Amino acid sequence: MRVIVVGAGVVGTMHAWQAVERGHEVVQIEREAEARGASLRNFGQIWVSGRAGGEELETALRARELWEEIGTRVPGLGFRPNGSLTPVRGDLELAVAEAAVAREDAAARGHKLLTPDEARALNPALRGEFTAALYCERDAAVEPRTAQLALRDELLKSPNYTFRPGREVREVIGGSAVRDDHGDVHGGDVVVLCTGAWLGGLVRELAGPDLPVRRVRLQMMQTAPLGEPLTTSVADADSFRYYPAYASAALDALDAGQPQAETAAAHRMQLLMVQRADGGLTIGDTHEYEHPFAFDTVEDPYDHLTGVVEALLGRPLPKIRRRWAGVYAQCTDPRRVVHRQQVRDGVWLVTGPGGRGMTCSPAMAETTANQLGW
Repeated sequence: MRVIVVGAGVVGTMHAWQAVERGHEVVQIEREAEARGASLRNFGQIWVSGRAGGEELETALRARELWEEIGTRVPGLGFRPNGSLTPVRGDLELAVAEAAVAREDAAARGHKLLTPDEARALNPALRGEFTAALYCERDAAVEPRTAQLALRDELLKSPNYTFRPGREVREVIGGSAVRDDHGDVHGGDVVVLCTGAWLGGLVRELAGPDLPVRRVRLQMMQTAPLGEPLTTSVADADSFRYYPAYASAALDALDAGQPQAETAAAHRMQLLMVQRADGGLTIGDTHEYEHPFAFDTVEDPYDHLTGVVEALLGRPLPKIRRRWAGVYAQCTDPRRVVHRQQVRDGVWLVTGPGGRGMTCSPAMAETTANQLGW
């Protein structure tokens, strides 16, 4: 089979990976010289902990297995099974963590409730004060700025793989062929469009105006090296409000009795933090849904995040070296892990993973391959 993959972000690259692994010929087309969207502008977290029970959790757990398998073959991914800690303060936050540990699927996530001393034994950098910490053993991390490059370097070792950068696909021709903006036609047996947050132009023409996918903007930052290991990823209790696994009466009580800080509420914020290979910390994030998105970043969210992190670490943050905004595509149907749609004979659109793209992409691609009979 000859597979045409449009898009070189993590979702597209994992589709290319699946096809090559199954012995097919793959042409991957990317409109930029390299992918520059949400696949790079994220935490690089393989985030199992907060996923909704059922299909979403099963997808995340399968993806976690695949990331580890691929990571043994491709060290440049920077895969590490670091787990995560969510420190909580006070009875209301503690009750949400206790409800999470009481879930039937808590063992599958590796959820445990730790005392402060147990949490610090696992991650000594957490010197701040907290009541307890929710631990998720199944969470992991990769290096988002290099993961796609490392995967592509491995793919390029195969004679069945061709990468065509700097080409924007403008048209679907007949069945299973596309024309790019150089005028070249790329034909195959199946076309998979993994175009990320690019939802206009050809995607709108093919999928129609009622595509159940929206764009979401976030702000993040990265510090200079911390000077010590941050041995797990770290979240704060505000993350409970943004992940479906924590929905409970205890969360309702937290929302009612302990609303978010004004800045956090205004920018729909949570703390997620992971240490990069160079020792710096990637810290975020915000959620913006209303269009048109601002072209600039604002400082209040960064100030809020700095305060939250410094309280958990019990020390000042290193210098902020980078700030950025990113936009990702999110399916508006909460029952779907990703939006997968046949838009023409032999042409499929796979988009809208939301904040699950880095976590779930290997399993999303595996599902596509199985459904299409690759």
